Amino acid sequence: MLQALIGPVSGLLDKFIEDKDQKASLAHEIATMSERHAQELAKGQLEVNKAEAASGSFFRGGWRPAVGWICVAGFGVNFLISPIAAGFGFIVPQADTAVMLPVLMGMLGLGGLRTVEKVRGLK
Repeated sequence: MLQALIGPVSGLLDKFIEDKDQKASLAHEIATMSERHAQELAKGQLEVNKAEAASGSFFRGGWRPAVGWICVAGFGVNFLISPIAAGFGFIVPQADTAVMLPVLMGMLGLGGLRTVEKVRGLK
């Protein structure tokens, strides 16, 4: 949204500011404003991620471990419990893997990158 305003605002600078250097400086400041704002938001999110990752307890680990264990439980029911129970004549409803699979694959991909960081000795 901010990018759409840069052109008109820069055009207004031509009408009100005579000094070309000051005009160029203000135009650059306006043009980089949205990028700086996005960087500040990303830095804030990194701090939140660090705080979530710092909690060492299994129960205080946040939503990531909970989502992982729910996916594991769903796959366990689908691929272990349900087939074994079917052999004894019991019907166990299965979880919808079409919903769980993208979530689990995303989490495993991010977990794999974290493992690479740990192996390389990065924080």
